Amino acid sequence: QVQLVESGGGLVQAGGSLRLSCAASGRTFSTIAMGWFRQAPGKEREFVAAVSRIAGSTYYEDSVKGRFAISRDNAKNTVSLQMNNLKPEDTAVYYCAASDAVPWIATMSDTYNYWGRGTQVTVSS
Repeated sequence: QVQLVESGGGLVQAGGSLRLSCAASGRTFSTIAMGWFRQAPGKEREFVAAVSRIAGSTYYEDSVKGRFAISRDNAKNTVSLQMNNLKPEDTAVYYCAASDAVPWIATMSDTYNYWGRGTQVTVSS
């Protein structure tokens, strides 16, 4: 089992920045990758970014590429999402997720086994 806890959400004006963190505990050594998804009110959960645990390969949704950066610190069992130039459409609950599935597909939520409870990000115009 893997437990995930997100932090760092909050209120920010458009153009501002936030850094989200995800702390993992439990059997973190079994994970293939970590990712971030988000869900806005009335909308389906969507992929944001992911990073593989060993190689550190990164993947981004087109709408956030160039603005967001995902990173991982395996020694601390943490994953971060640096969000720059935030836009109102980035407003959502952001969820940290972990996968131990093979094959793992970065953008597919169904291939992630563990989920945090989310942290709210609100971007005002």
